Amino acid sequence: MTAYSTVRLENLKLHHKGKVRDIYEFQDKLLIVATDRISAFDCVLPNLIPFKGQVLTQLTEFWLQKIADIVPNHRLATRFSDFPPELQHFRERLLGRSMLVIKTEPLPVECVIRGYVAGSGWKEYQKTGAICGISLPRGLRECEKLPQPIFTPATKARDGHDENIPFPEVAQALGSDMAHRLQDYGLQIYQRAADYAAQRGIIICDTKFEFGLQGDRLLLIDEVLTPDSSRFWPAERYQPGKPQPSFDKQFVRDYLESLGWNKRPPAPELPAEIVQATSQKYLEAYRLLTGGELSIE
Repeated sequence: MTAYSTVRLENLKLHHKGKVRDIYEFQDKLLIVATDRISAFDCVLPNLIPFKGQVLTQLTEFWLQKIADIVPNHRLATRFSDFPPELQHFRERLLGRSMLVIKTEPLPVECVIRGYVAGSGWKEYQKTGAICGISLPRGLRECEKLPQPIFTPATKARDGHDENIPFPEVAQALGSDMAHRLQDYGLQIYQRAADYAAQRGIIICDTKFEFGLQGDRLLLIDEVLTPDSSRFWPAERYQPGKPQPSFDKQFVRDYLESLGWNKRPPAPELPAEIVQATSQKYLEAYRLLTGGELSIE
């Protein structure tokens, strides 16, 4: 199986190149292709992670089916056999890692849902006793479960990093009705996913969703509940009061932190054993959540 840094599709216009995804224009739609690139601290690393693109795409497809009754989404086709004839000669490059979607106008807010106090939320809680202006009980330990999940929206700052913003700012930017819709959808999706994942031995610490508008119609877009957009912890090893082992790219972040890297480009190369272990973590998350092996079709 070939690992792809960039999936080149002749005669298709590149709409956007993200840290991991290449998005192409296709007629009045978009073709999202998940590469095997991996990023950390807003830097794309030089290594490719085998099977990563397929895991991101197919896990998103899995979750979209589970939450389809909560909120409509932008997916048109994920199975390559359902792609139009014009894309069939790209089979080897697109198989298992691509999704044909409705073109939307993305909202400028990332909808972060936290069920546990970790990451940037833990740092903010230590300083202020709150996250995104939401006051939390005193004395919480790192990675402790919150009394209830919270909506902590974020936006991109000028330096490219995510910046937590309080709910009133979202309401001011998007309107109160839209802000509450995003909050309600995000919390509903998280709760259903967290309940399901718990049955499979995985804790979903937190996750982020993105939404877009097709005219006046609000749609869930981009990846959903993947190891790139979420923190997945093995339930059997969960111990609050310290950082948790994870199935997501936190494993790579932890390695990079150990190097004393200044978190500016160029990013350091990962050793072969870290690449292999990271690939296995993505595949294991897929197996545990879906109950099956990754299928390329």
